[in-house]
Amino acid sequence: MEVYTVTIATGTSEYSGTNNYIFVTLVGEKGESERTLLDNPGLDFCRGAVDQYKVTSPSPLGSVLLVRLEKQKYWVEDNWFCQYVKVEPPSGDKVLIFPCYRWLIGDVTVDLREGTAKTQMDDSLPQLLAHRKTELQERQKTYRWVTWAPGIPRCIEAKTEADLPQDARFDNEKRSDFEHSLQYALLELSLKKLAIRFGKSWNDLDDFKRIFWKLRSPIAEYCMEHWKEDWFFGYQCLNGSNPRMIRKCMKLPENLAVTPDMVQSSMAAGTNLDKELKAGNIYLLDYAILDGIPSNTIEGKPQYIAAPLCLLYQHPNEGLIPIAIQLEQTPGLDTPIFLPRDPPLAWLLAKMWVRHAEFQVFQLLSHLLRTHLVVEVFCVATLRQLPAVHPIYKLLAPHLRYTLEINCRGRTQLISANGIFKRVVSTGGDGLLILAQREYKVLTYHSLKPHTDFTDRGVSQLPNYFYRQHSLKLWEAIHSFVSGMVSLYYQSDHDVQGDLELQAWIRDISQEGFTECPNFGLSSKLSSREELSTLLAVAIFTSTVQHAATNNGQFDWCAWVPNTPCTMRLPPPTEKDLVTMEMIMASLPDVSQSCVQMAITWHLGRAQPDAIPMGQYTEEHFTEEQALELIERFRMELKEIEGHILSQNEGLQLQYLVLLPSRIENSITI
Repeated sequence: MEVYTVTIATGTSEYSGTNNYIFVTLVGEKGESERTLLDNPGLDFCRGAVDQYKVTSPSPLGSVLLVRLEKQKYWVEDNWFCQYVKVEPPSGDKVLIFPCYRWLIGDVTVDLREGTAKTQMDDSLPQLLAHRKTELQERQKTYRWVTWAPGIPRCIEAKTEADLPQDARFDNEKRSDFEHSLQYALLELSLKKLAIRFGKSWNDLDDFKRIFWKLRSPIAEYCMEHWKEDWFFGYQCLNGSNPRMIRKCMKLPENLAVTPDMVQSSMAAGTNLDKELKAGNIYLLDYAILDGIPSNTIEGKPQYIAAPLCLLYQHPNEGLIPIAIQLEQTPGLDTPIFLPRDPPLAWLLAKMWVRHAEFQVFQLLSHLLRTHLVVEVFCVATLRQLPAVHPIYKLLAPHLRYTLEINCRGRTQLISANGIFKRVVSTGGDGLLILAQREYKVLTYHSLKPHTDFTDRGVSQLPNYFYRQHSLKLWEAIHSFVSGMVSLYYQSDHDVQGDLELQAWIRDISQEGFTECPNFGLSSKLSSREELSTLLAVAIFTSTVQHAATNNGQFDWCAWVPNTPCTMRLPPPTEKDLVTMEMIMASLPDVSQSCVQMAITWHLGRAQPDAIPMGQYTEEHFTEEQALELIERFRMELKEIEGHILSQNEGLQLQYLVLLPSRIENSITI
């Protein structure tokens, strides 16, 4: 009689434990153990418990290939989250770890593979090959593609988050916090709002301070003090919530009616616009993508959208400053060029219109489309095509946590026909989908790689571009880590080409997920280790660094509503001299809209209580030493980057800490 010691860990989140019957059977090369009911004196499988049991086998099993867990109802159904199972053979050989990290729901049987990562080519035993195949068949029934709307990335088939499998859902604590924090913010602000005047315009800019309550941040307060200053406007193009819009301008666009003499007073002594264009010191923000987007109607009142062009100059003393703004794409008598030397209120309103365009682009394109929806494609393809024992599944799993649920909630609560965008944002309603479809037509895989993005935009030399500096350092760390992992499991390019599961995965990504993206430019097969490493680095970078860059600072830059208004209630000004404070206040979001903007950006941008920082893998999918060493090296590199960013920010009044690795989440969870 052979006696095996079996250790089982139950999850630590609320409701992870169970009082149902749990049975275990060890499946070895030479046979199976007895089916054993796991029952120690006292309570078994409590939340956070690590329980140990003895399992006997009439004869030696040889190598233990699978652990079979069975859950059966006892009185009432009680779901169970199992973290892992450890098996110690009677010979005292190496303890085997069988990662699980999933819910067992109903009367169910689950077979777990030992934790050593293996591609299909590494498996030769029929039992193990059959296990891979069965697992994927079940997953493909559970996780299905659907087109939520034409012309955007395809997504998980689930009308609401309640339709998702339990393994893709928020933990109970996360769900409670998510729902309560939004209610808390809206309630606090509605009380403030009722104390002011419901649904009315503000009287003057200082009125916005009356909702600038205890949901504060040092940057939001700095923004409130300095938002009118031109250098601060320029700073936000580099290190604000949408740091990927600015591009070098070597030649003025034909539809921008700026002449050199218009901007001469903004130039440094001894130079002019032509010289600065040639020197590469002129930059452009072009919101052409907003041209002709239908605007929202809120409570029967039309809202307005502009498609500005904004010219900026890297001044030797003043930094990056705006020097000319045209609020529409077609020049004409009703489309003046706004300049810093214009009446102060006219110049201020023109900058507000640019920042209003910025709100639409950063929320819907830079944030929602280019991080959330792009990563969902990787998420669905990974769940459908890679078994849990596959090294690429193990590598990606921590970076896909909660993404399906937050995206489902986004589709039902944020951008739906009656969602928050419809209530307070000028592109809410039909506009937001048309805007996303326009961006999707021009979205490229190439642009998701930071190096090529900075080169294509011509911004590699821009000073004080902390987003660029930090994201490149983080990209290098991610790429190096991923390349190490790929080299560990694929000895050659031929191994990549021959991995049928991996090739099915890339086909699912390119032909299913990005099927309606004409210019995406991602091949539907992987030919080399380098191609695979870069693709994985893009997926991880997008779900961590890029999401943090566009999400985590949104309260900082949007809490002071005049700095980044979510909507405009009057059309863009057509005459500079007619701009008054009354016109500005009538254009900006009203009391109600301002409160919702502040609440929603705080809710989405705040640090999540259950956040898992980048590089911290709480679920240990990898068990082999070489892989664990690569993870440790990655963590050390992130620690060095953290130290570098902190020392770079020391003494700065306006700090850029959004890309501190400790503040970047491992996955898109908000």
